[in-house]
Amino acid sequence: MSTLLTAPSTDEDLLTVPQVMARLQLGRSAVYDLLRTRQLASITLGRARRIPAHALTDFIRTRLEQDAA
Repeated sequence: MSTLLTAPSTDEDLLTVPQVMARLQLGRSAVYDLLRTRQLASITLGRARRIPAHALTDFIRTRLEQDAA
């Protein structure tokens, strides 16, 4: 069975924008810019925007790899 189809296992699997702001130490506009430019993946649930924790990890990993190159 694909892991993409399974439900999140904890509350930390989907992060709110304020949680991402705190983790990245960025402002609200900066986080929404990352979402708008699709540098950071997200899903929309109704009117709420949620960022999968793995998407944040992938974003950080990609940025570290870019800085190292």
